Amino acid sequence: MNKKLYVGNLPYTVTTDLLRDHFSKAGAVTDCVVITEGESGRSKGFGFVEFEKEEDAQKAIEMFNGQDLEGRKLVVNEARPKVERAPGDFQRN
Repeated sequence: MNKKLYVGNLPYTVTTDLLRDHFSKAGAVTDCVVITEGESGRSKGFGFVEFEKEEDAQKAIEMFNGQDLEGRKLVVNEARPKVERAPGDFQRN
C-alpha cells in the first residue's frame, strides 16, 4: 500500500520535479506534488510525496525531516487524511 507524506516549509523555488528527485533518494516515489496558488501558480510552501513502500516513506522521514533544503529546514511527516468541509465551515480548536 502506498504511503503519503506531507512536506512542509519548502522553499518557494522548489518545483514538483525537484521535490521528486530529492525524495527519490529514499525509495520509489509513486506521486509527488508541490501545492500552488490557483491564479499565480506560486508555491504555497508545502507539498506531498507518495511512496510505493511504507519502509521507504519511513526512511524519507528519517532522512529529510529537519534537514536543510535551499536554506529552509523541511518538515516531513505522515500526511493526514483530507477532511471534507462545507464551504464557510471553520475548524475550531
